[in-house]
Amino acid sequence: MPQKKHRPEEIVAKLRQVDVLLSQGRSVGEAVRSIGVTQFTYYRWRKEFGGLKGDQVKRLKELEKENDRL
Repeated sequence: MPQKKHRPEEIVAKLRQVDVLLSQGRSVGEAVRSIGVTQFTYYRWRKEFGGLKGDQVKRLKELEKENDRL
């Protein structure tokens, strides 16, 4: 099955969804299954995007692209 490329804004939204589900008493496994990703992907996203807001993520990705170009 081909991997889906998620946009940074989608990732932040999905991380927020998981936070809501966890606050409602769901387990991490149940919460990540409901958003359609694996636990590994969830923890990787949380490490990379955890404390950022949507606009901050977009800016971060732009800066990373610029750094790669340079």
